[in-house]
Amino acid sequence: MLRGMVQRVRPSLYISVDIEADGPIPGPYSMLSLGAAVAGRQDAGGYVAANPEAATFYRELRPSGGEFVPEALAVSGLDRERLLVEGDEPEAAMREFTAWVREVSRGAQPVMCGYPAAYDWMFLYWYLMRFTGESPFGHSGCLDMKTLYAAKARVPLRSVAKRTMPAGLLSRRRHTHHALDDAIEQAELFSNLMGWSGA
Repeated sequence: MLRGMVQRVRPSLYISVDIEADGPIPGPYSMLSLGAAVAGRQDAGGYVAANPEAATFYRELRPSGGEFVPEALAVSGLDRERLLVEGDEPEAAMREFTAWVREVSRGAQPVMCGYPAAYDWMFLYWYLMRFTGESPFGHSGCLDMKTLYAAKARVPLRSVAKRTMPAGLLSRRRHTHHALDDAIEQAELFSNLMGWSGA
């Protein structure tokens, strides 16, 4: 009976998301870029990693808030003045992102995954609700890679950093603070974590 119930659960399609922003919270501050890469799919038979470069999304957005923190801009290297002129309108970008998520996750439930997820999810969910009124992930379709590692490694969450993880779990790609580069890098980390038996 239980086995039959498990098999009826819809698969999950994990999408690694990274954002760059010009401050600590959405609203007064803006999400300036959004990168996403399909990490893999999980069903009752297990997890299957995807090629993280095969299905990706990237947009640079026009700032929607009036404030910014210069140090936050320095991290990403994005030019806020350029984006005020050339950036995509947030509503259009978020509608395109929603359509992309629905396309790549056909037959499965999309789950956003991030490292750490809290900051990226806060901006992503706020932008989706503010500019489209809905989220393809629902209100809680989010998985934090730091928490996943802490649970498998049986260590306190606040002790987790990439430098404390076994080298074999990490992507060989550089963390560049370009949203798409980092989404792809983190998709590889996620797949490695999903295949890791833990401590």
